[in-house]
Amino acid sequence: MKKTLGEIATFLGGKIKGDPEAIIEDIRGIDEAGKGDLTFIANPKYLKSIETTKASAILVSPQIERADRNLIVVDDPYIALGRVLGLFYPEDHDPPKISTETFIEEGAIVSEDAHVYPGVYIGREARIERGVILYPGVYIGRRVVIGEDSILYPNVVVSRRCIIGKRVILHAGVVVGSDGFGFARPARENIKIPQVGFVQIDDDVEVGANTTIDRGTIEKTWIQRGVKIDNLVQVAHNVVIGEYSVIVSQVGISGSTRLGKGVILGGQAGLVGHIDLGDYVMVGAQSGVHDDVPSNQVVSGSPHLPHRQWLRVEACVSQLPEMRKNVASMLKRLEKLERNTKK
Repeated sequence: MKKTLGEIATFLGGKIKGDPEAIIEDIRGIDEAGKGDLTFIANPKYLKSIETTKASAILVSPQIERADRNLIVVDDPYIALGRVLGLFYPEDHDPPKISTETFIEEGAIVSEDAHVYPGVYIGREARIERGVILYPGVYIGRRVVIGEDSILYPNVVVSRRCIIGKRVILHAGVVVGSDGFGFARPARENIKIPQVGFVQIDDDVEVGANTTIDRGTIEKTWIQRGVKIDNLVQVAHNVVIGEYSVIVSQVGISGSTRLGKGVILGGQAGLVGHIDLGDYVMVGAQSGVHDDVPSNQVVSGSPHLPHRQWLRVEACVSQLPEMRKNVASMLKRLEKLERNTKK
């Protein structure tokens, strides 16, 4: 694809500083870009790369001024990058078609405007709405609902009675609606408690590869609108994740924990069960959260602490060997003084 800088600026609603007739053929990172490439600066740490990049044009924020470079000035270069990537690399989905090699149980409703690839299984009374794409190996349980324009990549499992909203993306290997981990008398008899609830995933959610979301014990596990979940995340039974929250890879959320809206959990964070995190809480990577966290707080560490306090603690950790040496030295001096005092 070839576009002039002017055409791209019009598409993005940005302002050109430089040559509007410059030809753009590709989008590349600032260090790899060459002639014919558009690049971007979304992080101030890359400002110095303006001097060395060979890109034909750069997406920048209004604060950046360079008379010797072709610029497209936008409010948010990262969002603009996403839009222009979609322009140059549109998703290549096949037109609607239901394969004859799909197994559809009696009573299931599959829209003629869906695309169902070979090897898909759709259970009784399931409903697949228009624009849905089910890739090979997808399993849809009985009475499941898949909303309009959702995409389920290969080997996704959606178990019985789960509800998937509109424009949801489930990447390869996602499991929705597996049994919650519920056992009475644990480590003695391990009596299984039947998990009879379901999972509800609202509109515009994206779930990364090999993430698992357990069904509720009686009620529902609920992933609310706009949530983005990375690969290899475990969401236990009866968890609620509030709107537009972001869950990074390898996070584990224990049962019946509730997250407010706009929560961010860093990679490998672990949350115990039956706690509440308020709106816009941020949890640092590898943190262990053991208790409620009020809204608008930033916490880190294991067990978690307010982030600034955790930084002070961590600053001391590297000094512990020297502190230990000093304490040992002081104890020896104190013992010597005590001996001298007794003489």
